[in-house]
Amino acid sequence: MNTGIELPPPPPPAPSDELADAEFPRSASDRPARTCPNCGAPAHGPFCYACGQSEKGMIRHLSEVMVDLADIVFNVDSRIFRSLGDLYFRPGYLTTEYLAGRRARYVTPFRLFFFLSIIAFFAIQASLPKIDPNNIQFNTDDSIAEAKTPEEVNKRVEEALAELTVSKNVPGLPAKAQRKIDQSMQKIRDRGASRIKILEERAAAKASGAKVEEDQADPEVTLFSVDGKPWDFKANPVHVDWLSEGLNEKLNGTLEHMKENIEHWKTDPGRLVAGWFSVLPQTLFVVMPLFAVLLKFFYLFKRRLYMEHLLVALHSHAFIFLSVLVILLIQFLRGLSAGIGWLEVLLGWLLAAAWTWLFVYLLLMQKRVYRQGWLMTILKYCVIGWCYSIFLSLALVAAGLISLALT
Repeated sequence: MNTGIELPPPPPPAPSDELADAEFPRSASDRPARTCPNCGAPAHGPFCYACGQSEKGMIRHLSEVMVDLADIVFNVDSRIFRSLGDLYFRPGYLTTEYLAGRRARYVTPFRLFFFLSIIAFFAIQASLPKIDPNNIQFNTDDSIAEAKTPEEVNKRVEEALAELTVSKNVPGLPAKAQRKIDQSMQKIRDRGASRIKILEERAAAKASGAKVEEDQADPEVTLFSVDGKPWDFKANPVHVDWLSEGLNEKLNGTLEHMKENIEHWKTDPGRLVAGWFSVLPQTLFVVMPLFAVLLKFFYLFKRRLYMEHLLVALHSHAFIFLSVLVILLIQFLRGLSAGIGWLEVLLGWLLAAAWTWLFVYLLLMQKRVYRQGWLMTILKYCVIGWCYSIFLSLALVAAGLISLALT
């Protein structure tokens, strides 16, 4: 039936989902919501608001994991430089800032202590070979003095000269160190010639029937006595009744190792120094909390928490490590400035100032943090320093024994 009314054309077919996605990208609200893999709650940031789990896991590029690890351990950013300046030049400032709650601008005390201790120990290890370039000379003197024939003397002199020649040919060795090595080589030659002369005179005296005074042998290293006799691993071992046979054997094996190390250290003192420094970090980590205990005892009536004293101890030891770095740097520059008179004198004054500042700083820090009068502060500073020196000495002895047993 024709009514004369024209109907509108039918609407075009709806586009398919693929076509719609291609022509009209989904908005953020249309995309599938991310959920926390731990609790299933919607994720709206780097941490889940429901359970607190981080969005970042360990299953990612190794470089990202290493960056996060370095940030966790060292937290090296712009705050480290601000903290170092205030730590070295403003006694007690960082500590009072932390105690007042203003922490965001600075590196945390433990990270600062840990970071500086690692750097300081690496710097000390690197500087050890430069402390005594004539180290080999003294060891060789002992070796030459023990030679019994001229042929043996010549052999030991040649071995010592070969070692020093290798040291002398190290690239970049300063001229001052080269001169010292040359002097050591000449002393070794003189020592060898003197020893050969003594041996020849003794041989001639024996041939004529005269009485000859022999060299006195070095006494054997004895750690201690057991039942009135020198300890020996096999002939006279130590035996602890309440220990098993296996543990007693292990104990005597450790003592034998310590005895061998003492023998080695007589001819190679550098090994003793290296072994001592290898256990020194653990030693200071143990002694540092004891320093906080001393502060807690001497400032008992200040009613401060132990953690506040531990904060003072962390910053004090961090400053000591920083001072060690400054002193090593000045000594290194003095070595480079050999022959430049005015610069060497200036660096000498700076070195003396750095050592003086090390002790003055700790006094000023104690005065600023605990706010007592000068007389009481100086008195407590001296007593605490004396007690701490005893703790440190005992710890270093223990470190030496550990080094004897482990190195």
